[in-house]
Amino acid sequence: MLKICALLCFAPSVFAALPVIENVELQPLAAQAKRIAEASEYLGSPFAREDREALERAATVQEIQRALDKYCLFGVNINPEMRVKVAQGDARPALVEQGWRQFLVKVANEAGTTAQLKGESPNAQKLFNSPKEDIANRWLELQMFDQQPLTKTLSGLPLEYRIVQLYSRDAGKRDAKFAFNVGQGTQDIGFRNEVDVLFDCEAALPVTFRVRDENGKATTASFVIRDQQGRVYPSQAKRLAPDFAFHPQVYRSDGETLRLPAGKYAVEFSRGPESIPHTRTMEVSSSAQDWEFKVERWIDPSKSGWWSGDHHIHAAGCAHYVKPTEGVHAEDMIRHCMGEDLKVGANLTWGPCFDYQKQFFCGAVDKVSQYPYLLRYDIEVSGFGSHRSGHLVLLRLKDQMYPGGNSSKHWPTECLNTLRWAKKQGAVVGPAHSGWGLQVPTDDLPNYEVPKYDGIGANEYIVDVTHEVPGPDGKLTPAVDFLSMVDTPYVWELNIWYHTLNAGYRTRVSGETDFPCIYGEKVGLGRSYVQLGNKLEYDAWCEGIRQGHNYVSDGKSHLMGFKVENVSLGQASDLHLTKAKTVHVSAKAAAYLAESAPKMKKLRVDQKPYWDVERARIEGTRTVSVELIVNGNSVAKKELTADGKINEIAFEVRIERSSWVAMRILPSSHTNPIFIQVDGKPIRASRRSVEWCLKSVEQCWSQKKKVIDAPELGGAEKDYAHARLAYKQRLAECEVD
Repeated sequence: MLKICALLCFAPSVFAALPVIENVELQPLAAQAKRIAEASEYLGSPFAREDREALERAATVQEIQRALDKYCLFGVNINPEMRVKVAQGDARPALVEQGWRQFLVKVANEAGTTAQLKGESPNAQKLFNSPKEDIANRWLELQMFDQQPLTKTLSGLPLEYRIVQLYSRDAGKRDAKFAFNVGQGTQDIGFRNEVDVLFDCEAALPVTFRVRDENGKATTASFVIRDQQGRVYPSQAKRLAPDFAFHPQVYRSDGETLRLPAGKYAVEFSRGPESIPHTRTMEVSSSAQDWEFKVERWIDPSKSGWWSGDHHIHAAGCAHYVKPTEGVHAEDMIRHCMGEDLKVGANLTWGPCFDYQKQFFCGAVDKVSQYPYLLRYDIEVSGFGSHRSGHLVLLRLKDQMYPGGNSSKHWPTECLNTLRWAKKQGAVVGPAHSGWGLQVPTDDLPNYEVPKYDGIGANEYIVDVTHEVPGPDGKLTPAVDFLSMVDTPYVWELNIWYHTLNAGYRTRVSGETDFPCIYGEKVGLGRSYVQLGNKLEYDAWCEGIRQGHNYVSDGKSHLMGFKVENVSLGQASDLHLTKAKTVHVSAKAAAYLAESAPKMKKLRVDQKPYWDVERARIEGTRTVSVELIVNGNSVAKKELTADGKINEIAFEVRIERSSWVAMRILPSSHTNPIFIQVDGKPIRASRRSVEWCLKSVEQCWSQKKKVIDAPELGGAEKDYAHARLAYKQRLAECEVD
């Protein structure tokens, strides 16, 4: 059963105002007030707009206190002797049944202590062997919010504000006693560190969700529910899986319920980037009721055989719970995939909670999958092993544990050794979040700046791409299948790919989110759309990535059916010409932009979102550019109206020598290449690209040799030497700069 939460309803108080604290410096108080506002926003209980504006323009400490004191349920004074007393504050003491609400605590810190402020209530304590009447009296839960952007302890400033969160089990009038302290012996005499508060606990009512897709079938969707003050329901303050505390949205399937207090709500609902978000005003009256929703699509690539998937999501670590559940379970992750209409979710076990999460690996699609929504556990080498030379995504594994142990403690420290093991069992593999460590001081694409190779992205890839390793049948196969796109700055990701393609290597690209680490907003912000026809299978989806029968997208633009002459990307990747020729290039392109939206065009490439169709908007229009890419260079472009309609986009381009060709809507979608061989010659598109690769091997070695363990160091030296030789040979084969 889902645990349902709710939020604070701030209202004018009937109690006397808290005293104004004088002799306070403005700048640190203003900074702390800003953090309190940010924390309240994060927790889904933002201040009223007029109070946010008042804080922004506040020029005195008195004005800041006037804006914040109305949200304070408690005022706490810590005298110079570290005695603590508490008084009831200005906020109306109102709670909601089976929900959390939050209040501010005004702290006058005469002692300048930097101890932790603790709140307690006998009505919230859990006592062993308590009589039934005591259990009935324990109707409350209390916790202090002391996570970022706040701190665990007080700052020592003479005035600051903290957040307290309260949960009510019951409806009706309820009385509770509260006390605050900053450690043993800090209570004031005469029980003045305690205060009794009488609450009105509003009853919550059951609301049943009736959720239908565009065909009228029952489905799962995303819902962001806000009251008239903009507060999020259920409360983010104390959510448990499958609702995530770092999301404003919850996911509900047809027939599921939640409880809400009576009132009006703005409900935004959608089902991933292929749907059009809508907002409706809904009302909870005095009885149980149904809310009906029907999702509106603007596109469905699966009808044309293009199946979406995110090869990099996690069920533990980063924003997920670590305790008490050590991450979340498969039934929670599949709900999020279904709610975002993400057909394939590769749920990767990694460093945090590795030994707990490894139990869910079964070498097949998880039993919670509901076709066409498939969830499978695989591995990201991250937080252990070779992670300092670049994180690795390992898909389609048969065995999740590297030989020699049963945990994450014994894995190789050179990426290539892990890849050798994975490829031997037929895995599909590639670096995660490719751009980290490849940052350069230019937005040019391609560019010839050699990165530092000091991160955890596609760093050792510059070496590994030159290697072939034995596959399951013993035959040699490329050590790297794909580079990950979408979740790091596109210039950094694409530049290394373009250069290695120009050197004649055939690594493909695949889209990922790295949820909930790089992106915690939702799964499927980065996607691969793989051409599989009318049937989806996980192993075939991975194989489609290995063969490059896919395009990468944020889901808001699409480049389906990319073709050069009669070679279609969904079936093949090679076109053979006997001589130079002008070829016909086409794709079915579509994009969706709202008529007006926040401008992203002026964002730096290293600012989120790294990929988003809004960044591709031609300013002042509802159009984007579709570009034709030959050997990493944009050689032609056409405008596409981003109204959701599918249009045929075609180009004619002269191919003089062996080349690779792709299409992109930058930075929103990118096809994999079609490789054109002219007169049987291999692709050696650019001497400068191969020289860049050769310099990059040296730079990478300067950074990574110090993180490879001694037993592997000799082998690593040979592997890097192999890469140098491979690039030198290809450099000699290049005919053009």
